[in-house]
Amino acid sequence: MPRNTWFETVAIAQQRAKKRLPKSVYSSLISASEKGLTVADNVESFGELGFAPHVIGAPEKRDMATTVMGQEISMPVIISPTGVQAVDPDGEVAVARAAAARGTAMGLSSFASKPIEEVVAVNGKIFFQIYWLGDRAAIAARAQRAKEAGAVGLIVTTDWSFSHGRDWGSPQIPEQMDLKTIAKMMPEGLSRPGWFLQWAKTLRPPNLRVPNQGGRGEPGPPFFQAYGEWMGTPPPTWEDIAWLRELWGGPFMLKGIVRVDDAKRAVDAGVSAISVSNHGGNNLDGTPASIRCLPAIADAVGDEVEVLLDGGIRRGSDVVKSVALGARAVMIGRAYLWGLAAGGQTGVENVLDILRGGIDSALMGLGRSSIHELSAEDILIPEGFTRALGVPNI
Repeated sequence: MPRNTWFETVAIAQQRAKKRLPKSVYSSLISASEKGLTVADNVESFGELGFAPHVIGAPEKRDMATTVMGQEISMPVIISPTGVQAVDPDGEVAVARAAAARGTAMGLSSFASKPIEEVVAVNGKIFFQIYWLGDRAAIAARAQRAKEAGAVGLIVTTDWSFSHGRDWGSPQIPEQMDLKTIAKMMPEGLSRPGWFLQWAKTLRPPNLRVPNQGGRGEPGPPFFQAYGEWMGTPPPTWEDIAWLRELWGGPFMLKGIVRVDDAKRAVDAGVSAISVSNHGGNNLDGTPASIRCLPAIADAVGDEVEVLLDGGIRRGSDVVKSVALGARAVMIGRAYLWGLAAGGQTGVENVLDILRGGIDSALMGLGRSSIHELSAEDILIPEGFTRALGVPNI
């Protein structure tokens, strides 16, 4: 990446994304449920945690490699699945290439704009994400397509309560990009000429269909048609989760855990991993930050399943704090989307490099030679910081 396009923090990536993207596109990346209490706490809670550094004895080299659901990754950071990525024409394919270039895995949303076959072709470490949408036969068909495409794991996301009330207003996302819609949105697109010209060169508008909800080679339904079907599908039971886990027969993550009792039920259902997550603040507003819920969950089930954290990661030091408090790795969402908007594939690589550099610096300051040496003793945790939800009163 040319030096004049390089950014040194995720915050700068966000600033560049805001300048480059049309207002409605950018707002879709930052909005969250209702007042945004949870999305703010996800980020700000990391600032309440401190480090207990050493001043002598820093190791010359520091190891960041680990595994997630059987996949070797170069650092404890993987890509979290996010829906239609209209911030860049190459979308999920660009993200997958970036993740592969930096030696890590990617979660691919079933609401992605690119077919799973195209994404797996550029990164062999793809975990396919499924929402509970439609009947068991439809869900089984999507899982089978993912398996045939080469997905190495499955992520099931259930933590979204369909809150439409957003104090800053929800961005208006069109049903489809027909000529009428293109004409209506043209002034907003022209206000960001760099973004507009990038799409104009492709001779096609952003894809608002979700090809992974249909059969291979099919365009898939429009986003809102699939979204409506999802909203109309009864939520899954624990028996449903156990059924899908057995059907898949391989590495299986349940994403959206914030309670200890739910974590234990997930173990009983046979999952390989859980993600401590509140859907990036897009679930029930007022849910505590993921990092506040992590220690109790890791203590309860960390010896039985892999525990990951999703929510609020903006720095490598955030990653280190998460690993020290019990996470095997973290999943990033908004951070890489801002990188994608700021610089395409190289922008995502830039974000991953920023996180890697921050992890390395924190390990050095703590005197640790490996992320596997991290523990809660490295972290200053203020009284009342953690939230042990779903723990029986004794």
